[in-house]
Amino acid sequence: MSNGSGHVDLRQAINNLDALPAMPVIAQRLLALKLDSDEGERMLLVLIEQDPQISAKILGLSNSAMVGASRQIKTVREAAMLLGLKRVQSVATSIAIMSLMTKTPAGKFNMQDLWLHSFGIAFALLGLARVMPHNMRPQDDQIFLAGMLHDIGYLALAFLDPKQSDKLHTRLAAEFDRPSMEVEQEILEICHDELGAELAVHWNLPKEIIAVLRYHHNPDAAEAEIGQPLVRMINIVEKLLPSFGIIEFVAPDISDEEWDALGIPPSKAEEVKEHIDEQAEQAIQFAGSFM
Repeated sequence: MSNGSGHVDLRQAINNLDALPAMPVIAQRLLALKLDSDEGERMLLVLIEQDPQISAKILGLSNSAMVGASRQIKTVREAAMLLGLKRVQSVATSIAIMSLMTKTPAGKFNMQDLWLHSFGIAFALLGLARVMPHNMRPQDDQIFLAGMLHDIGYLALAFLDPKQSDKLHTRLAAEFDRPSMEVEQEILEICHDELGAELAVHWNLPKEIIAVLRYHHNPDAAEAEIGQPLVRMINIVEKLLPSFGIIEFVAPDISDEEWDALGIPPSKAEEVKEHIDEQAEQAIQFAGSFM
């Protein structure tokens, strides 16, 4: 619905379910699987094996330097044994959802950059989790799903109003050192975090993931609690990887209190930064083979 200026009223549009992209059918089926049964495990492998794109990416991840397999992984079943069923389910679901990029009006928005950004943040989150106390770490499947989907609000914007999406990404490129949330609020009056969360609600994604999408730029919000520590983890990783893939500048300052909230001594900040950079480099190599 236009607001009279030729642009879509985004707040009204997100309440119109028909305006929002549908979750890919295979993603719906993957999310619905119960992996505590032999039938659920069997169907997971069947669904992945039937999709060449997802199969290739699962095998690529299994053979990546980050996973460090001792031998070449050649089948989806071997990948599931190496990575674990829940992580494979999460990765496959993320890839299926991100396939929406091929159906989105790209315009000024570089879809490949979002793909790289999503992989980079997901890999970096896994690296960050490794230096957190064991009892504070989220499950790897939650980490990967959150990392891959946290900025899907940019996809929602491209679906709802391609012209405003073009205007936003033109401005972000021109004002690359200005906080992206300020630019979004100025142009759209609603930001990608809110758009992404509304899309996640529409898709019936887990409440924890919805909170990650909505509050990863505002981790201190009381409503973010259900998504912690993932919300704060993504907030920190995006500060450590400013404008990685997409142009989404955030102020790089990380306080001692933010490190403490993840159980990481502030004295290890530089060490963590180096580790995150390594993870991001692996993500570049991995994601690059699928672009």
